[in-house]
Amino acid sequence: MEAEQKYVSGLYDRLDEMRELAESRRSGALAATGGTPQARSQRESSVAMYSEQLAQLSAVESGLCFGRLDPETGAPLYIGRIGIFDEAGDYEPMLLDWRAPASRPFYLATAADPLGIRRRRHIRSKGRTVIALDDEVLDLSAAGSAAREGLAGEAALLAAVGANRTGRMRDIVETIQAEQDRIIRADLNGVLVVQGGPGTGKTAVALHRAAYLLYTHRRELSTRAVLVLGPNPTFLRYISHVLPSLAETGVLLWTLGDLFPGVTARGEEPESVAAIKGRATMVDVLTSAIADRQELPSEPITVYVEREPLTIDRDLVAVARERARRSGKAHNEAREVFELALVEGLVQQAAAIIGTDPFADDPLGGDDAPGDPLLMGAADLADIRTELAGDPGIRAALDQLWPPLTPQRLLRDLYASADRLAAARVGRDGTELLTLAEAAALARPTGTPWTPADAPLLDEAAEQLGELPEAEVAARTEADKVRRSELAYAEGALEIARGSASIDVEDEDDPELLLVTDLLDASRLADRQEDALRLSAAERAALDRKWAFGHVIVDEAQELSPMAWRVLMRRSPNRSMTVVGDIAQTGDPAGAASWSEVFAPYVSERWKLAELTVNYRTPAEVMSLAGEVLARIDPAATPPRSVRSTGEQPIQASLDQLGPVLATEAAVLGEGRLAVIGPAGGVARLAADVRAALPELAVAVGDEPDLESPVAVLSARQAKGLEFDTVVVTDPDGIEAESARGLNDLYVALTRATQRLIVLR
Repeated sequence: MEAEQKYVSGLYDRLDEMRELAESRRSGALAATGGTPQARSQRESSVAMYSEQLAQLSAVESGLCFGRLDPETGAPLYIGRIGIFDEAGDYEPMLLDWRAPASRPFYLATAADPLGIRRRRHIRSKGRTVIALDDEVLDLSAAGSAAREGLAGEAALLAAVGANRTGRMRDIVETIQAEQDRIIRADLNGVLVVQGGPGTGKTAVALHRAAYLLYTHRRELSTRAVLVLGPNPTFLRYISHVLPSLAETGVLLWTLGDLFPGVTARGEEPESVAAIKGRATMVDVLTSAIADRQELPSEPITVYVEREPLTIDRDLVAVARERARRSGKAHNEAREVFELALVEGLVQQAAAIIGTDPFADDPLGGDDAPGDPLLMGAADLADIRTELAGDPGIRAALDQLWPPLTPQRLLRDLYASADRLAAARVGRDGTELLTLAEAAALARPTGTPWTPADAPLLDEAAEQLGELPEAEVAARTEADKVRRSELAYAEGALEIARGSASIDVEDEDDPELLLVTDLLDASRLADRQEDALRLSAAERAALDRKWAFGHVIVDEAQELSPMAWRVLMRRSPNRSMTVVGDIAQTGDPAGAASWSEVFAPYVSERWKLAELTVNYRTPAEVMSLAGEVLARIDPAATPPRSVRSTGEQPIQASLDQLGPVLATEAAVLGEGRLAVIGPAGGVARLAADVRAALPELAVAVGDEPDLESPVAVLSARQAKGLEFDTVVVTDPDGIEAESARGLNDLYVALTRATQRLIVLR
């Protein structure tokens, strides 16, 4: 113990040196002023780099070193959260990053296959202080069937899974098991589906995989970013500390409601309505909704040119509309084709009324050239085109007949109009896309908050509508604002360059003499200041709807609708994805029934399946009860094998015992966490009962409950992906009856406990 304490203390001393150096360099960069734009950009990049390094060093401080490998030959290798090297010596590694290839035996070595390791040591520490050591001697003579199936670092693993929950997810970097390690280190390319039951560590594996991929493919992924998609904001807060603790801060954590930049969709709606919005047929519904906005006039529209009346009638508009549609362009981009065709039709009307002279502009036409010189020629027609294109009456007619649309406007107008919903529910070929009742269910007043199910529809609408011509001016993002600031700075720098040029040179009319302003305009100079935007790849990705991520990780993936998958596939054109979930836990009506169903439209059968079969969280006694529900969901399904037993059978009692049960559990809770899970429709009433029973404890409830409170009251959907020391499930029959997939929700509720489960019927 003393030797390990000394070594770990030395690692922390080196960490302090690294921190002081980063802080010194950051302070120096902040203090520097003046210089060229390039020097300024480099300073700002340095500030960002050292700030990120400081954040990483602080995040790993609590558990810097957690393992040691003793090879059959050579010096011991210490394993930790980051790599540390001895710069005072010959740059030998003092601490190996857990993601480095040389660290892999720490997770994979067994007595049957020691991988050149004779002993593995787990080091448990609290800050700088080593508090426990657990050794495994990997001796082939001790190998047997148990050794082949056993757990790596069993003592450390059981200590971790048996520890009190804190309301924050812990990383598993110290206790990664072999089946988890194989998934974490799998190849970057292609779609990897990780199927695993409750407690198998799916989320932890996905997050550690993100950290591993960023470490292994740093150059590629640091510029394209990694997206982690979770089921709700509560879940994202629950997992938010994991990646920083693994020294990774460049990952974007989103929910479905964040997928459309500029919109944070957190509104609520009946799950039956969300299910309609999630269907793949909504692609065609939006196509019909857009086509419905490309109108024919109910009455002719009259405009005047040179006091002559011109008529915009249905025939003229029909021809222009057909030409625009045949262009194959998106709605907003095809508006220009529609406008040109419409104006050209009006020009022809004007020409027919006034007359034209085909030779009026003919340079060879003399006095004897045929035609009346008073009639219009090509130049006159061009003038009329220009006049018509800018005429307020014609502009108003264009906005009515082929309006410029944003995705938000399209959907708001659609939801707010029974007539537009009626038109959109039928395809352009006459196919019924939605029933009358389904179309009516989508109706809602203008101003209603966006819901998570709207985000994929907004993205799909953006694809079909295309960019607005004025989008660059009208819809500036924060990145655009910074960009404009940099452009102004660049223009100022160029102005100085112009002013410093010799007057004699300015007066010279010599094309051979080039100034800086001849070679470099403000826009190109601003492009060279890209680093000065000080935005990480993840931050830039959050602002750009068309961003292509280097890798996408989807947690609770079974809950996503077909429309949601369309958005994610657009964000991942290279199809580099890690998808984790459990089909048996699908609760959303629009969710997946099978993984083949999800991926067939995108990669056919070219996806890989990895399964997690060991339950690290849920005690065997609890899993036995939950297994009865799983058998009702899918008789052929095999529940994951629990690695531990607590000796406590789940308690089953009546709901009127809620108060006494909560009082008993609170008395033994200590620093742990208690969850009370019930039907979604009764959570508010349940929370009142819990507060009455536990007036001295903080009770978290609501759309985004604080899981660091001792007690949380949740619906089964809210509890998805979370874990608690003790769970009280109330009214399981009500949870089952509440939705079409209520049995799946009940299975989720029953598998959240790490220690004790009470079911109140």
